[in-house]
Amino acid sequence: MSTLLDRSNQALSVTDLVRSAKEVFERLESGEQDKYVVMRNNAPTAVMMPVAAYEALIDEIEDLRIEAVARERLQGFDRKKAITHAEMVQRFAK
Repeated sequence: MSTLLDRSNQALSVTDLVRSAKEVFERLESGEQDKYVVMRNNAPTAVMMPVAAYEALIDEIEDLRIEAVARERLQGFDRKKAITHAEMVQRFAK
């Protein structure tokens, strides 16, 4: 939970969200608030954040996954089996 809530003003009960949804969305859209952790029965249920922040987070995760795959593949790389770009084009351009 400590990673979810950096500041106490990020916690938002479901009741408060229902009562002040317009204000909550305006604060997110304007950048005044970077995220809200929606609480239900004193437990985190959801995280609300601007779409741009969510997309950046997803892009970063994708980049990290690609990097992990690349590192894994490099461990088994055998230079003797490698072919040049020209050889690859010749082989697969048919």
